[in-house]
Amino acid sequence: MQPKDSILLTVFLKHDQSNNLAETQQILMDQGFFDAFPPKGVSVVSWYVMMGIGQVVTLEVPAHQLSAVNLAIEKTAWKAFSTEFYPTYNLYPIYKDRLKNKAKVSYK
Repeated sequence: MQPKDSILLTVFLKHDQSNNLAETQQILMDQGFFDAFPPKGVSVVSWYVMMGIGQVVTLEVPAHQLSAVNLAIEKTAWKAFSTEFYPTYNLYPIYKDRLKNKAKVSYK
């Protein structure tokens, strides 16, 4: 369970298809992305590749750290990615007791 003062934030890091993977990785290294993201105090809940779109990262963000996430992205991910941010919440706890096919669900 997340702390009361935190939110889930899903970040889309959308591929810039004018760069290949090596170029994208170099931009991220040059801009310090791997040092700055996620900012201290922010937890990664999940980090997936969505083929054809880019990377989708869900973060647990203390409310007072929201601007730090924004700045980390603006300073280190732009050029490599275009970005979108979505406030997120976990719907599974609400639906889990309603599901008829629980044996097919592998939720962690």
